[in-house]
Amino acid sequence: MNIHLASTAKVVFLSVPNQVGEVPARIWEGETDSGIKIHAYITRVAVDRDADCGQFERELQEHRAPSPAVEGIPLRLIL
Repeated sequence: MNIHLASTAKVVFLSVPNQVGEVPARIWEGETDSGIKIHAYITRVAVDRDADCGQFERELQEHRAPSPAVEGIPLRLIL
């Protein structure tokens, strides 16, 4: 399965089992190749340490407004 994602401006805080406090997660929206709409809670993104990641870092700062469905997600989620 392939998923195509776009970063949104929406950030929520997730409780993590066996960890004190919460972790911020940016919500990304997208869809699968077959057209199923999804949203993902991304807490970390990494690139190869030897890669020139300047362009990646600039693009990572770009966010679009979340859809109404994602905008309605509470700022604090408990998993």
